Formats: sequence, structure tokens, C-alpha cells
Amino acid sequence: KKKLFAMRHIITWCALAVLLADVQALQLAPLHHYGRRLRSAITLEAAVDKKAERRRIQGTDRFKRGGRPFTKEVHEQVTQKMSATFKSELVEQMKRSSFREVTSGEGDRQVTFELAQEYGFCWGVERSIELAWAARDNYPDAKMHITNELIHNPGVNGMLQDMNVQFIEKTDEGKRFEVVEDGDVVILPAFGASLEEMQLLDQKGVTVVDTTCPWVSKVWTTVDKHTRADLTSVIHGKWQHEESIATSSMCKHYIIIKDLEEAEEIASYIMQEPGSLSKQELLEKYKNAISKGFDPEKHLKKIGVANQTTMYKKETQAIARLLEKAMMAANGPENIDQHFAAFDTICDATQVRQDAISEMSEGEGAAKLDMILVVGGWDSSNTGHLLEIPVHLGLTAYHVDVAERITPDNSITHRAVSGEIVTTPNFLPLDRSARIGVTSGASTPDSVVQACLEQIVLLKSCAPSRP
Repeated sequence: KKKLFAMRHIITWCALAVLLADVQALQLAPLHHYGRRLRSAITLEAAVDKKAERRRIQGTDRFKRGGRPFTKEVHEQVTQKMSATFKSELVEQMKRSSFREVTSGEGDRQVTFELAQEYGFCWGVERSIELAWAARDNYPDAKMHITNELIHNPGVNGMLQDMNVQFIEKTDEGKRFEVVEDGDVVILPAFGASLEEMQLLDQKGVTVVDTTCPWVSKVWTTVDKHTRADLTSVIHGKWQHEESIATSSMCKHYIIIKDLEEAEEIASYIMQEPGSLSKQELLEKYKNAISKGFDPEKHLKKIGVANQTTMYKKETQAIARLLEKAMMAANGPENIDQHFAAFDTICDATQVRQDAISEMSEGEGAAKLDMILVVGGWDSSNTGHLLEIPVHLGLTAYHVDVAERITPDNSITHRAVSGEIVTTPNFLPLDRSARIGVTSGASTPDSVVQACLEQIVLLKSCAPSRP
């Protein structure tokens, strides 16, 4: 019996040694590109606790995170520079007004701007910019990279380029991480970075400055709970969006759906309704939006809902209700707790901005508006949803990213709800006064909003006045 007991211990310790060696090899494997090669890095799902691995990396001395990881002096100086760079006197004037509006000109040249109750920079974006700027000031001589756009705003990203922060190049094969060398500093954007990217940078031994929005980290905590409960994460988001890429990398099993229409397809499959997608059809359609080895017959038996934080709140809620009903139909209402979970991962900033533009579009004053101007990056998901709300309610709305989209010939180049970039001539009424609602995305500085409004004021001021 003693010999048998000893043999069992020897076998156990040998198995553990092999497992640890595999994990170590996994962490130290040379990886040069992000994409298929990096996505294959985590191959031992049973061996790698993704939450624990993330926490291990974040706990190293070279990983700078939290509110203010640098000296008080550095952060105070950056705060002052941000205020000088991004503030807007015109926007501040609207905020101070009892009716949140400001008027310029008289008669036919008059234009009134009405500011949404919630708009513009959110705390997470301000924090991300502050951390990136502080990193540049704290490491003035270091070669510095960023894994993606810091936020979806061309002005802010251009500012970082002017600070000699190098954006890691994307190719068809993935990101070219071979340019990152020992001693460099790498910034992770507000959208976060995938676990594979974190592992690669940890292997390279560089200093990492993590500017990930805490609301994104909250979603990661949610999918951690899904994994512990053996639930597949159904992520409401866009599979190619940086945030969804990061979030899905924290999951064991996942599928990403972009809208209610795709959720209806998944619900139909779960209930095995007539005409629903076959297993092969589902796998083919969602091949870019599912985890490795995804099997809908197995992995859609127990699901949890999460979301890309910038998605439309009401649609996420509708998707969760739809999938919950599908799971009830498939498994019985009495078993729903074992087969379905939904946590509130809607970003507060996204939610209140959507609520504010809904109020502006549905309120008593909506009929008086000639249009709503939505300012923010064209690739900004949260800004795009601010456009959808008034347009779907039948209002005229234009989404511009920079003031130069409004030109002296009274035309405006803007992003439509479809994503198409179009130019509308004679968008601004010049033969009478105008009233314009104003909002901006969570990654849009007030200074950009002011520049857009100044273009409109200039157009109105140059309009011929009637005798």
C-alpha cells in the first residue's frame, strides 16, 4: 500500500510538472503578430485560468494601471494642459445658461444652439487621455507605442502622434509587434487589449501603461463569472471592434452578435424553430465571431449576456429579454437560472448620453429643431448610436467628426446611420433663423464641438439678409 501511495504521488507530481512546463512554454513562445498566431497562443483552456493570468500580468511592477500611477506633479501638469487644450468657452456658456442654449446673430442670420443634458467627454475617456499624456511626460526619452487608437477621435490620436507615440501597424496578418523592443513603453487604449496581447508584452518585458476604461474591465469581470458558471458569453457588440476583441479574449466560449436581428437568429436556433439556421450555417455565418471549437449544440445550452459598452442600451436589453425567453422555451421556466444569466454592463456614460438625446428628440422642443448636430469620430460606436436615435424618430441629424466637414458652400459631409459618408448641399437654412440641437460622443473634446458650431455661425453671418 505504501508503494502504491508513493507511485500515485510520483505520477501526480510528474503530471503537474508537465503541465507547468506547457504553461511556461505557452507564456514564453515567440509571437510576432497579433491575429491568428496570437489567438492560438492560449491552447490549454483547462490549464490557463484567464482571470488569474490577467491578474498576474497586471500585478507586475512593469504594468502601470490605476487612477494616477505616476507622480502627483506629472498628473497635475497634465490636467492643466488638458483643460487648456480641450475646453470650450462656447460650450461652457451653454452649460451655464438656464435653458442650455446660446444664440448668435439677429434676424435671418440668427442661429440658436441647444445643448443636450449629457454629452461629450466621459470620465473614462478623460482618464485614458490623462494616463497616456502622463506616460509621455513621465518617460520623455523612451520609445513609446500604442496598440490601437487611444479613443475614437482623430484629434486626440493626432495629438499622440505629435508626441511621437507610435501606433503599432496593422496588417492582414495582424499587428506588427516586432517593432516593440526591450525598454520601450507600450500604451493600452481605452478599449483595452486582448489577453494574448498582454501575454506578448509581458514576455517582451516592456513597461505597459494601461488606460483601459473601468467600465470595460467591469464587462471582463462579468465574463469571468460566465466562465465560472460554465456559461457561454453572448456578447452584444461588433466582432471587429477593439473592445469586443479584448472582451472575447477573456472568455472561454463566446459568440458575438451585432444586433437584434442576429439575436433572433440565435434564439430561433436555440428553440430549434422551423426554418432556423442549421449548425453548419450558423458556424459559417458567425465564423469570425465565435470562440475556437465553438459547438452551438453544446455551447448554446447555457448562456450569459454581456455587451460592448458603447452599444445601444435599449437594444442590449431587448436582446437579453429575447434570449431569456428562448432559454425558457428550450429548457423550461423552472430551469432558467441554470441556463441563463444577464448582468448590467451598460456603461453609465453611454446610457446617460443616449437618454439625453432621446429626451431632446422626443420632448416638446423637438419640433422646433431644424436639425441635430452629432459630433464625434466616424468610427466611434457610441457616437453612431447618438445619431440613430433622432434619425429613427424622424428628425434630421448630421454626424460629423471635424469642423472641416462643414464647408463655405453650405454643404455638410457626414456619416449616415448606414455608415455611408455622404455630402448634403444647402443643409443650413440661410433665409431664416435656425435652431440646432447639439450633442457629442463620449470621446469628443468640447473644443471640437466649438469648432463645428463656429463654422455654422460663420455660414449664417455670411448669409444675405432680406431687406
